[in-house]
Amino acid sequence: MSILQNVKGHEDLLKLDPQEQALLCQEIRSFLVESVSKTGGHLASNLGVVELSVAIETVYNTNIDRLVFDVGHQSYVHKMLTGRQADFAHLRQLGGMAGFPKPSESDADAFVAGHASSSVSIALGMARARTLLGEHYDVIAVIGDGAATGGMAYEGLNDAAVSREPMVIILNDNEMSIAPNVGGFAQHLSRLRTKESYLGMKQRYRRAMVRTKFGRLVYRATHRIKDWVKRMLLNTTIFENMGLTYLGPVDGNDLQGMISLLRLAKGMRQPVLIHVHTQKGRGYEPAEQDPSKFHGIGKFDPVTGQTMSARKTTFSDSFGQTMVELAEKNSRLCAISAAMPDGTGLLPFAKQYPKRLFDVGIAEEHAVSMAGGLAKQGMIPVVALYSTFLQRSYDQILQDVGLQGLHVVFAVDRAGLVGEDGETHHGVFDVGFLCQVPGMTILCPASIAEQKSMLTWAVEQCTGPVAVRYPRGGEGVYTADAFDPQMGLVQHSDGKDAALIVYGSMLEPAFDAMSILAEQDIRISVIRLTQLQPLAYRQLQDVLAGIPYVLIPEEVPTGSGIYEAVAASMYAAGANCKIQRVDLGTKFATHGNIQELYRHYGLDGRSLADRIKEEIQDEK
Repeated sequence: MSILQNVKGHEDLLKLDPQEQALLCQEIRSFLVESVSKTGGHLASNLGVVELSVAIETVYNTNIDRLVFDVGHQSYVHKMLTGRQADFAHLRQLGGMAGFPKPSESDADAFVAGHASSSVSIALGMARARTLLGEHYDVIAVIGDGAATGGMAYEGLNDAAVSREPMVIILNDNEMSIAPNVGGFAQHLSRLRTKESYLGMKQRYRRAMVRTKFGRLVYRATHRIKDWVKRMLLNTTIFENMGLTYLGPVDGNDLQGMISLLRLAKGMRQPVLIHVHTQKGRGYEPAEQDPSKFHGIGKFDPVTGQTMSARKTTFSDSFGQTMVELAEKNSRLCAISAAMPDGTGLLPFAKQYPKRLFDVGIAEEHAVSMAGGLAKQGMIPVVALYSTFLQRSYDQILQDVGLQGLHVVFAVDRAGLVGEDGETHHGVFDVGFLCQVPGMTILCPASIAEQKSMLTWAVEQCTGPVAVRYPRGGEGVYTADAFDPQMGLVQHSDGKDAALIVYGSMLEPAFDAMSILAEQDIRISVIRLTQLQPLAYRQLQDVLAGIPYVLIPEEVPTGSGIYEAVAASMYAAGANCKIQRVDLGTKFATHGNIQELYRHYGLDGRSLADRIKEEIQDEK
């Protein structure tokens, strides 16, 4: 009989003995592989935290206690253990369960998570709210070693240490080994410091000594001596220097050990950091052998680990190859990544020019400011970031690049809707905030060939800040290169019944709409902007002359695209036409595959054609 199917929450986990808990972990891994193979998703990270997650859900009741994930892609086991096993059949699908924590799904999801390095700050806020409101619950933050490269994590840790708020911070280290730094003696002390008897004695000693003035003096003296001895014998951690109680490193895949340690940390009633080591992809050999591939993966064969769909060249691949070609010609070119050289296509560049690639970790603000420094001193830095993570560096783009008009190239990957990862990962805000930066040039290729031309121009010809934004995946039916920096737009058809103004990945739905309408004897113009800033106002006025209806579809929230600028300029020039928009609306866009989302928001070819036909008929 399955143990997993009978686990709906904390109370069910408390009924299990150690043998049953071990079997539960095996069932969870089997369930994860089988389920994710059908839907795609984040697999390796979740396989690595099975025991850790079971331990957390056993010690804490996350419907009441607050469990805050950093990034959140490793929350599948948490969701599974809080009553959502059946929902995995529709994981990351439109209308189905999200791949990240989502409070609207369950009370057990304490906070939306999708970007890194914020969990400690959020958890500290919850702990302080608990104290101020006189409530009683525990607060736990889980942060990975990758997220811990972000500066915000240390801002949170620094404040948590001085706050003295009871909370547990779990640092999940799935990359480095836990080999001791100073031999067997340090390893012995590490084990000793995590034993319940040692820590319990330490707490009892402190409580006894602080009751009197003399006791407090003795405690402070012995505490200083202990710290001095510890620093002499051990390499102390940055966490201890901040003032946090540090436990570890410990084996995060040792279920019984983790349960005991979490119960101990919970009872300490102070800020505690537990450093755990887990194995990414644990229990599934293909993921153990290639954890990067299985970090985020599409549908695959659970027996072999082979992906179902054939891989084609992506915009990210093309970007990386073009960077290598440009670097061969220009020694001043360098690249900057924020922990994603693979995802952004920069691995070939890293192999060819290792000294000219700077991977700064999850530190987008630092990446952009450093790019400003590089540019100021004569280098040509290309900052490669996903659109959703570029948001984190908005102030640096304004102050450290835009204000000084520095020649920094931003390669904005995953621009537009990205699909199943949903709200936290859609790249739908960059148009709005980049257009606000004075002097910023924004280019939007619709093909891989065009991306290469735009990137080459941005590096070799542009003199100020410039962004080249391109979608996730590969190109559609359009493969030509019509980029002309002097023109700013391309007219793909010249029908006079209506016009579609598009850019980037919206070209393919526009072509679909044009074909559908042509069958009904409605001829439209498809006008594609290759450059969003500066906008080609004069050229737009020329090509739209005499067209009664203009529709602008955009993968942006209402009010953050180019519709307002186009409409204002056309009306100011005296245009006698009706201009409307189709966009993602006023709420955060949901998750689902791209084609589902296009239909959901009315951005697919059929929806655009129906909208145009309806408007034309109404005018008649």
